[in-house]
This record gives sequence, C-alpha cells and structure tokens, in this order.
Amino acid sequence: MNYAIIGSGNVGAALARQFARSNIAVAIANSRGTSSLAPLVAELKGKIRAVDLSEALVADIVILAVPFPAFQNVAQTKTSWSGQIIIDAMNRREKVSGPTSTEVVAGEFSGAKVVRAFNQLPAAVLASDPLQDGGRRVVFVSSNDADASATVAELARHLGFAPIELGRLDEGGRLLDFHRPLVLHNLIEHKFEG
Repeated sequence: MNYAIIGSGNVGAALARQFARSNIAVAIANSRGTSSLAPLVAELKGKIRAVDLSEALVADIVILAVPFPAFQNVAQTKTSWSGQIIIDAMNRREKVSGPTSTEVVAGEFSGAKVVRAFNQLPAAVLASDPLQDGGRRVVFVSSNDADASATVAELARHLGFAPIELGRLDEGGRLLDFHRPLVLHNLIEHKFEG
C-alpha cells in the first residue's frame, strides 16, 4: 500500500510529520511544485518524498489536506478514482444543511472509497506525538465503505493514534462535519487492565 498527501499547509505538514515519525513512506505534493516542499523534506530528513501532483494522484491512499474549495480541482484531474481510497482530512468552515461535506467530496471522486479522518484535530495537535499521558490520542474515522474505514483506522493505528470508527458518513460521520472548533482533540484512549 502506498500513500500520498495532497497539500502541504498546516494539516498536510502535520500528517507528513506523523508519517515520518512512524517511519511510514509517504509522498507529498502541492500545486506549487516539488521545490516548495524542499524545507519540509529537509526537516523530516528525507523520510517523506516530494513528488509532482500527477505522481501523488496514483497512490493507493490519497489524503486530501487542501483548503475545502480546492478539492474539486484535485477531483477533476482524473475521470476515475476506482480502486483508490481518498481520505478527507479537510474542514468546511461554513454551516450547511443536507449532505455532509465528505459526502459532497465523495460525489466528485468517481469510483473512489472516501473516508473522513484526521480532521477533528487542530493542525498543531495533529502534528504532536499521539502518545499522550500514558494513552493515545483519538482520531475518528467515518466512511460508507466498511473495508476502507477499517484500512484507514489501521493506518491511524500505525501512526500511533487510537482510531474510533463512527460508521457511515450520513450517521456517525456527522460528528465530524462541524463548522466551529470542538473539544474532540482532547480525547485520549487509555487501556486499563483488570
């Protein structure tokens, strides 16, 4: 399985740091080109690879970490995303009724299995070590495809997080479709024996 992050802003860079910390290979791309990624690649000592957008788009798992309106530009680069998992790590800032923002995203990525994950954590928290106070920081995962949800939950586990699967986007996934900050970034999973 190979991974790519589209976007190198706060969220994209935070996720790149988690991949590097966990020694999991990941490619990262943005609209400004590979030279703009040189400082991040240097900081992470080559544990991530800067690639052109076209190369990132063919990864098995593509993480969207772009400003919400820009996801359509990414979606339009290919006619079919069949066989790929798209992780929506974006946040829509305005309150809307109707479908969740990830359902809107899923409608644009023809054939992809779309999963919502990593979006409830502010970028600074997302970049920090997920091991906190003897436990692991919680991330929520939601998708209409149970297998894709399980795959992304396993990735989150490998990155050091404690994933909690919320089910379908139109059900538990609504918890992740917010337009204002929540306290969900303060949840730490602790394992108790006894």
